[in-house]
Amino acid sequence: MPRHTLVPAPHPTPEVVKPNPPPKQADARSSPRKQRLPLSLMWTGGVLIFFWLLLPVLFGRDPYTQNIPDRLLPPGSAGSQGRVYVLGSDPLGRDNLGRLAYGARLSLTVGVTSVLGGGVIGFALGILSGYIGGGIDRILMRIVDLQLSFPFIILAIGLLAAVGPSINVVIMLFIVARWPVYARVARASSLELKTREFVTAARAVGATDVRLLIRHIAPSCFAPILVIASFELAGVIMAEASLGFLGVGIAPPTPTWGNLLAGSRNYLRTAWWLAVFPGLSISLVALAANLMGDYLRDYLDPRLR
Repeated sequence: MPRHTLVPAPHPTPEVVKPNPPPKQADARSSPRKQRLPLSLMWTGGVLIFFWLLLPVLFGRDPYTQNIPDRLLPPGSAGSQGRVYVLGSDPLGRDNLGRLAYGARLSLTVGVTSVLGGGVIGFALGILSGYIGGGIDRILMRIVDLQLSFPFIILAIGLLAAVGPSINVVIMLFIVARWPVYARVARASSLELKTREFVTAARAVGATDVRLLIRHIAPSCFAPILVIASFELAGVIMAEASLGFLGVGIAPPTPTWGNLLAGSRNYLRTAWWLAVFPGLSISLVALAANLMGDYLRDYLDPRLR
């Protein structure tokens, strides 16, 4: 009988296991939720604001001259003297474009001045309160709490009724009403920054409290204040228009966007342009300020750099 030879079975070749690639880390620049807004938004907002600032110069028609035969003319109509009313005329025959242009100047003046005044006062008191602490901090924060809890419309009606409506009083009203917003944010930033290493190192080499506040703490607190100021500009302009619409703001015949809207309430069906153009102006300026605020918020965010 033939002898069978046992042939050993071949050993299986071990499979080469490739290591899994490490997971890709999410890049803040490629993440859609953390992507910085485009610069075009900033330019769009700036161009809109600049356009309204130049509007009185480009279309500076007299907003007070009355011409009764040309009353309530629709946009693009020619008047009795051959004058074209681009945005129509009001019930007294005054040029709606001229009144809108001067109303833009007054509304932006109130908004920018109020934001600057309230921002400077709130910023200074906020960083001092957070840096000093103690009893001064508690007193200032209780004043801030009291101010924020008081209804703005009651404060506005009471102050304007007692003093009288004027542009200076309206600006002072918004400064008094809005400075606590900046103070809260500046205080929070100052509380966090005064314990940081660079402040401790500056104090160790002999820096005074004034130098620490001016050279180290205040510049680091400025970024969030700048973002808040851009949003507050839109809020102040809309609040001023609300006061004018309620009849407690700057009194006619001085044109503001608020009292232009208030004067159009009785002509919504017969003269739609009296309400549409001031309302559209307020919306565009508020949109421009918000666009600038959105871009500044992303630009100053270190996580998006």
